[in-house]
Amino acid sequence: MNNNLETAIFGTGCFWCTEAIFKRIKGVVSTEVGYSGGTTVNPSYETVSGGQAGHAEVIKITFNPEIISFTKLLEVFWNVHDPTSLNKQGNDMGTQYRSIILYVNKGQRLIAEKAKAKIAGAVTEINKLDKFYPAEDYHSDYYIMNKNQPYCSLVITPKIRHLEEMFMADLK
Repeated sequence: MNNNLETAIFGTGCFWCTEAIFKRIKGVVSTEVGYSGGTTVNPSYETVSGGQAGHAEVIKITFNPEIISFTKLLEVFWNVHDPTSLNKQGNDMGTQYRSIILYVNKGQRLIAEKAKAKIAGAVTEINKLDKFYPAEDYHSDYYIMNKNQPYCSLVITPKIRHLEEMFMADLK
């Protein structure tokens, strides 16, 4: 195992979408859906989706920086959701669907802030990671297990097609 693996934590709306996208990127070793950015300890899907926990739906990405850089992951991040939409992605509304980057070190913070400054109207939060809470098991690989479910086929599949058009060279 590569001891030089790094972590990135992003929220781009529904974590089912975010995971389905980043799992396809070369250099991404693993993804984990979860909750972060709020104050509730040990939140559940019910408290987060109800807007009571203050957390966003996020994914933790473990990646090999020798294959893909944090900067490149951010490029994907900015292009797979609307970073100018406050607390909303498509029909998903609420603070749990906000655009957020939770940096794990000062380098990530500086890179994220510099990238955000280039996007007119970006409302993406850039905060230091405090705590990541893994989501319930049934959320993991949700798209893979439920491709024909209406939300997946109507919302996630078009995002994956967009990813394939924009980042084909970066896909597994």
